[in-house]
Amino acid sequence: MKIIVTKDYKELSAKAAEVMIGVVKQDPHAVLGLATGTTPLGLYAEMIADHKENGTDYSRVRTANLDEYKGLPKTHPQSYAYFMRKNLFDGLGIAPGQTNIEDGTAKDAAAECARYDALLEALPRDIQLLGLGSNGHIAFNEPGTPFGSGTHTVTLAESTVKDNARLFDDISQVPREAFTMGIRQIMQAKKILILASGENKADAVFKMVKGEVTEQVPASVLQLHPDCILIADRQAAAKL
Repeated sequence: MKIIVTKDYKELSAKAAEVMIGVVKQDPHAVLGLATGTTPLGLYAEMIADHKENGTDYSRVRTANLDEYKGLPKTHPQSYAYFMRKNLFDGLGIAPGQTNIEDGTAKDAAAECARYDALLEALPRDIQLLGLGSNGHIAFNEPGTPFGSGTHTVTLAESTVKDNARLFDDISQVPREAFTMGIRQIMQAKKILILASGENKADAVFKMVKGEVTEQVPASVLQLHPDCILIADRQAAAKL
């Protein structure tokens, strides 16, 4: 695992943008595995700024997102489909038909997981972006998730609900279930870029990088990936 420690979140976002933009410039047809949450927002803003200033072309890329809240339609302001459209896709001019995410309103959860599994098998990711949960989760793969897992539904850990509550008016509004890409599929990406910011992520960063590879810390599996880059600010990297 390559580790880049930055002085602050702004530099973290800029370094992450260099990696993502480099992948797209190398292959204009690249498949980008994308993530939601507050950590990638600076990266996405940097990508949009570069697109406007330097003309980096996203017209031929395709994307696949990690996860989606169960029960939220794609038009819901807190759905991840809406988040991606608002914070990245519209700014880069990526057409809806080039993007992929689980359907939060699917009536048959097992069928939806099977559909997304098949899509991911047919759409290998050139790079997979990840955030890091304070409990060591990646995507919504909570502690205890098998490393061999495919797309599945999950009941969110209370720590994850609390982490995500800042995006809702009230914690009671945070969905308790979600669809998520499995760890097996995350590890299939050619390159992985994981971002961590803030002192509340320091324990998880330490366990991911220097701890035992264990399903109790899902991110620890990234030690086994042949091309993984961690970009962490000083606060998140404080215990390394």
